[in-house]
Amino acid sequence: MKILLLNGTIVGTKTQTLLNEIDKYIEKLNKNYKTKFINLENYQMEFVDGRPFEQYNEDMQHLIEEMEQADAYVIATPIFQGSIPGTLKNLFDAVSPLAMRHKPVSIVANGGTLQHHLVIENQLKPILNYFRCLVTPNYVYTHTNHFSTQGELIDEDVHNRLKEMTQVFHQYIQMSKEI
Repeated sequence: MKILLLNGTIVGTKTQTLLNEIDKYIEKLNKNYKTKFINLENYQMEFVDGRPFEQYNEDMQHLIEEMEQADAYVIATPIFQGSIPGTLKNLFDAVSPLAMRHKPVSIVANGGTLQHHLVIENQLKPILNYFRCLVTPNYVYTHTNHFSTQGELIDEDVHNRLKEMTQVFHQYIQMSKEI
């Protein structure tokens, strides 16, 4: 079971901190799960414009292949200007809608205002529903105040919600094996 831990931004550290915590919880649930981190900041992305797969650069081809070969996903995103980052949307535009079908997805996000959690409901979930992913109902939204000035996750409630989300994600993985 290959689980992709996708950091959908090219700036900041909070989403990576969340993914690091989730990786620990996943490892405790099942040692057979293989997690892989994808940090979009480490890739030279190109704008998706409809050209054939082989005409994109190696980094884009690698990202598309990683997305399409994964069995499950945890997507971490910041919320910028009331929206997901363009880099994350660009990656979704590159992936075949069939590639993510019936695959489990959990979402974690971070924003500067408490109201930005609505971006998950109004933008990210509809994209994942278009792909017909098995989206866990309990995403985790964090705010800047949940982190120390050094970027460490310091809120115990967030830790508990991440653990719970990971447990539900595990159940969705089990369910996806039956489809």
